[in-house]
Amino acid sequence: MQLQINNSPFNEEQIELLNRLLPTLTDQQKIWLSGYIAAAQSAAPQTSPEATLQDVSEAAPHSQPAGPAPSKEVTILFGSQTGNGQGLAEDLSQKLKAQNYNVTLSSMDDFKTNTLKKVENLFVIVSTHGEGDPPDNALSFHEFLNGRRAPKLENLKFSVLSLGDTSYEFFCQTGKDFDKRLEELGGERLYERVDCDVDFDESAEEWFEGIISSLNEAQEASSAGTFSTSEAQVAAAGAPTAEKPAYSRTNPFKAELLENINLSGRGSNKETRHLELSLEDSNLQFEPGDSVGIYPENDPELVNKLIDEMSWDPDEQIVINKKGEQRSLRDALLSTYEITVLTKPLLEKAAPLSGNSELHELIKEGHEEQLKDYIYGRDIVDLGRDFSPWNVPASEFVSILRKIPPRLYSIASSPTANPEEVHLTVGTVRYDAHGRERMGVCSGQCAERTEPGDTLPVYIQRNPNFKLPEDHETPIIMVGPGTGAAPFRSFIEEREEIGAEGKSWLFFGEQHFTTDFLYQVEWQRWLKEGVLTKMDVAFSRDTEEKMYVQHRMLEKSQEFYNWLLEGAVVYVCGDEQYMASDVHEAMKTILQQEGGMNEQEADSYLEDMQQQKRYQRDVY
Repeated sequence: MQLQINNSPFNEEQIELLNRLLPTLTDQQKIWLSGYIAAAQSAAPQTSPEATLQDVSEAAPHSQPAGPAPSKEVTILFGSQTGNGQGLAEDLSQKLKAQNYNVTLSSMDDFKTNTLKKVENLFVIVSTHGEGDPPDNALSFHEFLNGRRAPKLENLKFSVLSLGDTSYEFFCQTGKDFDKRLEELGGERLYERVDCDVDFDESAEEWFEGIISSLNEAQEASSAGTFSTSEAQVAAAGAPTAEKPAYSRTNPFKAELLENINLSGRGSNKETRHLELSLEDSNLQFEPGDSVGIYPENDPELVNKLIDEMSWDPDEQIVINKKGEQRSLRDALLSTYEITVLTKPLLEKAAPLSGNSELHELIKEGHEEQLKDYIYGRDIVDLGRDFSPWNVPASEFVSILRKIPPRLYSIASSPTANPEEVHLTVGTVRYDAHGRERMGVCSGQCAERTEPGDTLPVYIQRNPNFKLPEDHETPIIMVGPGTGAAPFRSFIEEREEIGAEGKSWLFFGEQHFTTDFLYQVEWQRWLKEGVLTKMDVAFSRDTEEKMYVQHRMLEKSQEFYNWLLEGAVVYVCGDEQYMASDVHEAMKTILQQEGGMNEQEADSYLEDMQQQKRYQRDVY
């Protein structure tokens, strides 16, 4: 018999839960449950009819004595530069809450380290940045954990999900560091570390399932024979799942291209594109500082060249995922697999498939420099040509390739100023290498194969580590040469719309004033109208001695320091390897020259600025 709302004291959600549970119970289970509830009521007479089964079970004594149950408290810490790690941490948090766990979710730089010793279940999600370095918001926690103040963690159970890119030498190094250090401090792995490449979705989902299963097994083993197990199952069955947007990283929105403009002047050494995409009917929301992910397609000419080189049948059906979905080989190479980048792990997987002794020799220990030289600037076509014969079917060869990762671009528009649109600034990558012209996968598609009216699969990548200050009167300093100026266009558009009164200062750099001054008319209008307070530019090829943004900062060191004293937030966007590190050193020099600090004090000042969210970087 089905319960109805009009003849019971339960609400609609409880009715649905009971109607799913009651038909599954045996007569013995119904009798036991009836007696249990009666005992619980006598033990807790104040319980209201609306109380949940969990409330009742907490108020009533268990029918059997049990030892200390494993903790239902879970802590998730993330270290994330671009937002991928934070997004995964939030997904895991929702999954664990649906399983009735109490979750503490925190970025590493916000976590109170003096509480670490009390944590019993710790899950770490962290990316690796640069050459094996922690992301900015993981630096302080990484330093703490490897310092003398790190506590013994004998009662800790932990697991680590590390994000990285196999094209870098120190793949997932930060995650490996955390995993090793937590074990050294006495922690016990609840589940083995998983290292993810750029196509991390399936690997991350497997890790989620693994740690949740491990947690649940520990709970069930402890509570065998008591009501607790049934309670957890009922709560999990009835727990509402978190609503997710219809469009996401795993379900991108096909955005129509409205505009595709070449910002670079005639004669420029570069080609920088301004794209305007429609988000109408997508329900995608973003803020200044966020990014757009684009899933690109490989160049059809490159795909055809690879198929010809390997003598493959383009119509052969290939399984492209664990669900068994199939596509033709040509379609799979166009839109599923990465074919433009070689990595050491890929060559190691390829060697057993090749009958060429030179490839086997290249991957041997001691040949690291030769391997690095070979990989640079080459792609799968080169691999196929240089190390034939390949005595395996196409399906086996393709199975070693990784999925095409999305390309992230800083958003160059304010949603307030341009509702239902998103603007991007894309530098086209073109170069010659090893006798062939080469092109960036996504930038080449945008420059040569995408016209207004076409669509691109996109999603929003939130970046909570690169945001305008909540106080609109706070001064901001923006350092963004080249396409690094994109988010600052978004910042200034937003501040214009909301009438922010705080001062703003932009440092912009490029090669030539006449051909490479991106968004020049807009910056000059904002300067004239007072929306942008100051702008300093550096065009490196227009002067006998190359001039970069860090040189302009040093020229204005006294004023720059005064802005810092006024509480200015500093934003840096662009190349990490050279520009961002040079800008960081320039800031240290300014603090030493104008603030009378020594090097250690200047380092500490910048670390404090990062902790206070007054020094934010979006670097790549």
